[in-house]
This record gives sequence, structure tokens and C-alpha cells, in this order.
Amino acid sequence: MIPKELAKKIRYIQIFTTKTVNNVFAGEYESAFKGHGMEFEDVREYQPGDEVRSIDWNVTARTGKPYIKRFIEERELTIMFLVDLSASGTFGSIEKTKNEIAAEICALIAFSAIKNNDKVGLIVFTDVVEMFISPKKGMTHVLRLIRELLYFKPRKAQTNIQEGLAYLGRVMRKKAVVFLVSDFLESDYEKQMRIMGKRHDLIAVSITDPREMTLPPVGLLELEDAETGELIVIDTSDPGIRKQYEKQGKERASGLNKLFRSMGVDQIDIRTDKDYVSTLMRFFLEREKRL
Repeated sequence: MIPKELAKKIRYIQIFTTKTVNNVFAGEYESAFKGHGMEFEDVREYQPGDEVRSIDWNVTARTGKPYIKRFIEERELTIMFLVDLSASGTFGSIEKTKNEIAAEICALIAFSAIKNNDKVGLIVFTDVVEMFISPKKGMTHVLRLIRELLYFKPRKAQTNIQEGLAYLGRVMRKKAVVFLVSDFLESDYEKQMRIMGKRHDLIAVSITDPREMTLPPVGLLELEDAETGELIVIDTSDPGIRKQYEKQGKERASGLNKLFRSMGVDQIDIRTDKDYVSTLMRFFLEREKRL
């Protein structure tokens, strides 16, 4: 039986997400991913009101008149959430942990997907794959995904992104839009990520807490690695230590951004102290311009 507090949280996320999707989000989602489930049919002469970006410039050049491409719907999209729920995601210095933010982001995208009649599936991993839910349609299915993300109790603490990506490759043969949600505090996944990036439309959703970028001057501070249990004590009253910590945080974020760009993988950079709805909206708008 679901605890009352969790049921209340699921209901809150459902109400908030549905309202956001209906008011501002669904259209941007549809625009950002249109074309994935479309198949070219033929061309026709341009008419006033047609989108300029639909013009077939090759045919236009041959005929001397503007023509646009026509598409027919091939099939619905399949959206997969590949979510890292390792122990580092339980950290949160603001209102919510990284894992809670991950669940809300998945909920927002999932509700947008079912509004557009797309399928949604879920893979949860730590250093092993701990859960797989096959892609399906419908509100009941999405609510189950949200419940699992919020209620899930991982067996393992550490992270293995490569293993999660490899499992995705085994269970998803057809092309899908894959949101890989993680704090990416791990390495050695580049090769597998490149492979999956060619097979699927792979989007990296990186979640960062502000305390992973900067430290307040609060004196001696004991820090524990949630995944390994390793403890270190640092003196945050020392400006040099705080500066070095901030430098390492910026280098880590910059390195991650460069890595994704080099692989041709889109990135959504989520900060737990900022509004993720506006961040997602900005990403979808930018993505739409590239289509």
C-alpha cells in the first residue's frame, strides 16, 4: 500500500504537471519532436501560409517555383526514460533532492507524451539495471511510472551509466527518444553513449545541486561520498579551498558539456535551485529551431 505522504505527492505532481502541460508545455514538446514519426510522401507547390522551413529547395531550384515537402504520420513516438537513481541523487541542499527533481521532470515530459498519443517507458539503474517498464500509452501507465520513480528503493548505491545504456540497447531495437537523467558523477560511459546516440535520439538531462558547485564559509565541514561512503573534512573558512572547489565544479560542468557536444548528444542542464520548467521550455524551443 502506498503511504499517504507519497500518494499526496503523486497527486500534487499530477495536478501541477497536467496544468503545466495544458497551459504551456504540450505544444513545445510536439514541435520539438515532430518529424520523428513522420514519413515523406511527396511535394506540392508552395501556398501562402505554409512554413518556409518545409520548402524543398532542390525541387524549387529545378522548377523555378517554390515547393514544399509533404509528410504523413508513420507512427507514434516512443519515449524512454533512462534514470539514474544511485545514492548521489539523494542529495539536496535546497527544497528537493536530485532524485525528486528527476521524477518531476520525467512526469512533465511523460504527460506531454501521452497528450500527443506517444508511448512512454522507464529504465531505472544504479550500477545495475534495477527496473524496466515497457513503453505503453495512457494516464494510468504514466502514474505508475511516477509512483515507481518516487517510491523506488534502490538495492545498490553506486552508478554505472554504461550498464544502463547497454541494457537500453538490448531492450529497445527500434528508434526511441531517450532521456538519460543523471548527475553524471561517473565516467567510462562515452563509448556506449556514442553507440546509443547513433541508434536513438538521445538527450542527456544533467541534474546539479548548487552545493556541488560552491561551498558556504561554515568552517570545518565533513563530506561523505554517498556512493562509496568515503569521508573527507575540509575547512570552508579558507577562501582558497572554496575557490578550488568552485573551480573543480566549473571544470566538471564544462567537461560534461564538451563531451556531449562531441558526441552530438543534446543536453538539458538542470539546476535544483532553478525553475526546471523554463529550462525545459527553452531547450524545446531551441531544438524546434534546428528541425
